[in-house]
Amino acid sequence: MSITKLDQILDVLKSKTKKRMVAAYANDAHTIEAVNNAVELGIIDGILVGDEPTIKKVCAEHHIDVNKFKIVQEADEILAAKKACEIINKGEADFIMKGALSTDKYMRAILNKETGLMLPKATLTHITVLENPNYYKLMIVADVAVLPAPDLDQKIAITNFLIKTAHALQIEIPKVAVIAATEQMLHGMPACVDAAIIAKMGDRGQFKNAKIDGPLAIDVAIDKESCEIKGLKSEVAGDADCLLFPNIEAGNVFYKTNTKLCGAELGAYVAGAKVPAVLSSRGDSVKTKLYSIALAALMA
Repeated sequence: MSITKLDQILDVLKSKTKKRMVAAYANDAHTIEAVNNAVELGIIDGILVGDEPTIKKVCAEHHIDVNKFKIVQEADEILAAKKACEIINKGEADFIMKGALSTDKYMRAILNKETGLMLPKATLTHITVLENPNYYKLMIVADVAVLPAPDLDQKIAITNFLIKTAHALQIEIPKVAVIAATEQMLHGMPACVDAAIIAKMGDRGQFKNAKIDGPLAIDVAIDKESCEIKGLKSEVAGDADCLLFPNIEAGNVFYKTNTKLCGAELGAYVAGAKVPAVLSSRGDSVKTKLYSIALAALMA
């Protein structure tokens, strides 16, 4: 049975072997609280790379037992991110999380060709799992944060990551909607052309255990009534599990509209590196960071 709520990921992980997570520059209360919650739930073992006196002070202020974590001393944020990657490369952790450092410094550590976590010719993409109270199941969407304007090859890679994430969420045959501004096949609109190619690849069995359709406008992708009104017949439309957006503007606006106006909760990770990478914003809630840890642990 598929996972339809983010809380259910926590329940699934409790029955699995615990994963080891390393947090890069984990000097802030939100990161430490989220890691502490995950450790207390029994879903991970936590390694905190950062300034040990600061970490101990934060733990004391929030009544957290610092002995729950392994602490690796590194006061410099750039070196802390590098050291976190080294821990992964030594096989001492299963996935990585961003702490109090900026996204660009975190990503530079991951992308470093000598000491980072990149695989040859890999495509990095940000996968978000949204729980919107107005949709009856989870929505798995990409890309909202990493790739500004993915080309066709990158969209194909993202599609595979969306499907892989859906399978991990126990959705046996996920329905993938390739989003454009319209469900009409307009050859002058590049998003429609890419969507049609990816959909036809799906028809030809080039994506395993998934149903794919596109181009689809967002209304017909997730709303059955819109499909009925427009007379659109599709195995995906009106019931999509996964949404592949044509560019970061479309994806990011959808993501923020869901979270800021619709009360959606989320978990997210970066796919395409050697291990899943949690890329929560420094301003994200402890709950969002916990769900992101859980999602990355599920994918690790």
